[in-house]
Amino acid sequence: MTPMESARAVADAVLYEGYVLYPYRASSAKNQVRWQWGVLMPPDVVALDPSERSASRTDLVVDGNGATLRATVRFLQVQRRHVEDASGARVDRLDVGDASYVPWDEARAREVVLDVPLDGDLDTSVEVAGGTEVEELDGGRLVRVREPVTVGVVTHVRRPVSPYPVTLVTLRVENRTEAGDPGGRRPDWLRRALVACHVLLEVEHASFVSQLDPPQWASGFVAGCVNDGVFPVLAGPVGQARLVLSSPIILYDHPQLAPQSESSFMDALEIDELLSLRTATLTEEEKREMRGTDPRTAALLDEVEDMPPELWERLHGTVRYLDAMTALAPPPTPDPLDVPWWDPGSDASVDPEHDSLRIGDTDVRRGTRVILRPGVRSADAYDLFLAGRTATVAAVLHDVDGRRHLAVTVDEDPGADLKSAHGRYLYFAPDEVEPLTGAST
Repeated sequence: MTPMESARAVADAVLYEGYVLYPYRASSAKNQVRWQWGVLMPPDVVALDPSERSASRTDLVVDGNGATLRATVRFLQVQRRHVEDASGARVDRLDVGDASYVPWDEARAREVVLDVPLDGDLDTSVEVAGGTEVEELDGGRLVRVREPVTVGVVTHVRRPVSPYPVTLVTLRVENRTEAGDPGGRRPDWLRRALVACHVLLEVEHASFVSQLDPPQWASGFVAGCVNDGVFPVLAGPVGQARLVLSSPIILYDHPQLAPQSESSFMDALEIDELLSLRTATLTEEEKREMRGTDPRTAALLDEVEDMPPELWERLHGTVRYLDAMTALAPPPTPDPLDVPWWDPGSDASVDPEHDSLRIGDTDVRRGTRVILRPGVRSADAYDLFLAGRTATVAAVLHDVDGRRHLAVTVDEDPGADLKSAHGRYLYFAPDEVEPLTGAST
């Protein structure tokens, strides 16, 4: 896979994030309120509802001044899908084969590609046509209607006085679509919007500077960057900086798709195994509507139903029998010197479950019962509610500054066993507890 193909794979995930969510049916409530990410509305909509935006801004720091820059603005153009029967009358549902079709707002992926001059500024508009398309089906048809949209791109280039060859680029993407019906609801406005709008940028004969981890010499330039509605991250493989994805979703530099993910789910924070299992348990009626909701959901259903056993195992975790067959060597035993400083295993002198400390005349350790006496100055409000309650010590801990703390569970707490099983304790300083002499569990 080339660097651009790798970047595009992530950009496609951004493009379709939230497009349709489990249970992947047009009639489900969560698929009636859609497209929260990267929506650029026409100016007349923003005038009506200031919570919307009509433009995004990306600031870039380019290391080099003899470069060429290409910007690809990518977004979804919404299209309304009407369902008609054989007579041409609009209907609420049409059953054809193994699919059920209902009226729904689909979308088309669009791209506007521009070569951005770095020796001057740019201000251009690109018209993306609307139109009507008809898809004939047995016993009816689908009619898709798109409204035209206008994409505006404005760039401003500066070369500051600096010992470094730096080019600063500001790129604004604007929705310049003409005013429509000022009334209506947000689903109507979205048909003139740029949805999931983001920008892929590629530079030649130079490189981009990371805005998450800039080199020291560029930190001042990065601090002056203003990004509105999007944030640029280095894209493509680690080790190269010729690609940037300016995304409306927060990402890190060099984002990648999980290698275990073979299916194109569109749910936030995807958990492929869970979504695959849930999709497989849909009823036949639900699957009919899923097939008719959108070509992407139909393809997703086919992927899940045709998923081979080895892929299910890969989603679930390590396929251990494959490791045995290929005679993979076991992972090397870590050098004790390589154990992180914050890991208790890095210090053999520390044993939280057996260590003790002296409070008054009592050695306090795991199992010792104490009375909680939180200090007024150091405790939070919750600690003060526990004043005078008895508790049992679970561990004696040391922090990185050498201070000691007691992890405790509160007696008579009905959830104490569950919290202890998950290692969820309350923490007090030694001077905030009073030992119950001779009281241990």
